[in-house]
Amino acid sequence: MTDRGDRGAGGPAATMTGFARTLRAAGVAADHERTQNLLRALAHLDVTDAGEVYWAGRLTLCATPDDLPRYDRCFAAYFGGHGAVLTRTASTSVTRHLAEWQGEEGDGDDDGTAAPATSSRIEVLRHRDVARLTDAERAEVHRMLAMLRAGRARRRSRRFESAHRGILDQRRTIRDALRKGEVARLRHRRHTTRPRPVVLFVDVSGSMAPYAETLLRFAHALVRSEPRATRVYSVGTRLTPITAELRHRDPGTALNEASKVIPDWSGGTRLGDELKEFLARYSARGAIAVIASDGWERGDPELLGTQMARLARQAYRVIWVNPHKGYDDYQPLTGGMRAALPYLDDLVAGHSLAAYERLSERLAHA
Repeated sequence: MTDRGDRGAGGPAATMTGFARTLRAAGVAADHERTQNLLRALAHLDVTDAGEVYWAGRLTLCATPDDLPRYDRCFAAYFGGHGAVLTRTASTSVTRHLAEWQGEEGDGDDDGTAAPATSSRIEVLRHRDVARLTDAERAEVHRMLAMLRAGRARRRSRRFESAHRGILDQRRTIRDALRKGEVARLRHRRHTTRPRPVVLFVDVSGSMAPYAETLLRFAHALVRSEPRATRVYSVGTRLTPITAELRHRDPGTALNEASKVIPDWSGGTRLGDELKEFLARYSARGAIAVIASDGWERGDPELLGTQMARLARQAYRVIWVNPHKGYDDYQPLTGGMRAALPYLDDLVAGHSLAAYERLSERLAHA
């Protein structure tokens, strides 16, 4: 079986271990013991045959019948369409299940065979506005978000590590010379790197209600990828830290816990007051500040502009995610957007799965 370079670099074991992690993120009980059973089974199978790999994983990683639909979706997303050479048996089974949510609009033929256009249908779903999706389509987008591997740009740390080139490490060089009686080799060091912090503000006001859940699921993916370098706050009429609640591995459980502590669902937006509170209690120094809001500010726009200027001076980069930015005729005319616009490094869309994927890439290369 072939796959993307980053998965195949470690061999079949590394590829299937990554696949098991994807399943766990989607809610399948693919724990360590089941993953080891899969690897032992693959030792007796042809790993270049996608059909054998599919059934080996299905029989070892799934615990209940409820896991089977999730397994099929994850298998198609992880291997299908990314260079995997799938046999007809595996691709037909997986593609048919992925087409269940399409209803009568499915692309299958009358004879029941899987249609090659299913991947195109999923690609269309990636670009659709989440506010206009059916419940089944929105659930599919949320499953894809659970599998999102959110990258993170890195910054230089104050700590050092040994290196073949770089700054001369005088202490190690002298210690080696004292131990050996001569300077046999010059030792070097370099700065280590660590993920650049991200501070994410998610607007949960009434005007953002169609997008709030999806944005929180994206926030969960960020927290899951870098728990120590991500802070998430809900904003509306109150500033509420929800990072601890989003650290739960299961997305559904994480959102349930977050919803319990957010007191201002579907209220108004006073982002200026909340940024002022944040800057008084916390700090965004050196971080990427991401504000997900439509800019319908109920408070004083002048106060919002003042606090955005303070935030821009602290943060490494300020990114505003507006769901309406995904439309060609959008113009930032609301009071909140006009007040914040001079202090933004980026104004990006936040209405679809593809937009969240692009935002993740932006965070990875900021």
